[in-house]
Amino acid sequence: MQIINSIRAEWLKTKHSTASWLCLIGGTFIPLIFIVGLLKDHRTIDMYTDVPNAWTYYFFQVWQYMQVFLLPMGLILATSLITQVEFRNNTWKLVHTTPQPYAHIFIAKFIVLLGMTLLFFIYFNISWYISAVVPSFVFDGSFPKADFPWNQFFMSNWKIFLTCLPVLGLQFLLSMHFKNFLIAIGGGLLLLIGSLILAGNWTYAYLIPYTYPTLSFMGDAAFVQQIHMYAFCAGYFALFIAVSYVLYSRKTEKG
Repeated sequence: MQIINSIRAEWLKTKHSTASWLCLIGGTFIPLIFIVGLLKDHRTIDMYTDVPNAWTYYFFQVWQYMQVFLLPMGLILATSLITQVEFRNNTWKLVHTTPQPYAHIFIAKFIVLLGMTLLFFIYFNISWYISAVVPSFVFDGSFPKADFPWNQFFMSNWKIFLTCLPVLGLQFLLSMHFKNFLIAIGGGLLLLIGSLILAGNWTYAYLIPYTYPTLSFMGDAAFVQQIHMYAFCAGYFALFIAVSYVLYSRKTEKG
């Protein structure tokens, strides 16, 4: 019960915060651009006649603009904003005077971060679906004709979410360990830009955790399977969270 109260307390901190608005705007931004473009050109996804499934094609067409840069960038910003609330407001000592173990504070913060990430995915998928359906209703008076690929839809979202975990884990580590907001943001941006440069030019780029969103979309499917990329995602995520907790629990001056 105490951990639930800790999560509730952390979630309250996100209400009407910059991170919550970033989550909403980031999740709806690209689909909004696409729906404006479709309505402007009087087009629907049924016009993709040279593809096996119009839904699948449209899904990946919208995601490609999000996944390579905007999604990792949003994760870097949101993680730093959510995690460093106490640093910015100088309230870590107040948090640690409350009757809750360090483990509960740590877990609650990260669960809220995961919750905000899931909320981003919900915003994106709802707005993506609306951006596909509305033009069809406006111009054809019906739903898109292709069958909706539910299994592929959920699996694709799950795989994209897995590629986010190493980024979340490392950004959480940086944000919890360093007081300076710019160190967390700057470190994340350097790793992101470096991963984008190396992703297509270095054989071992997959060792950099920030390359996974790019590789999952632009990389060869056989290569992704060969290197066990999703196992790397889970491994890096577990490592970063473990290191982050050890550093947090052993830090003499917390905040």
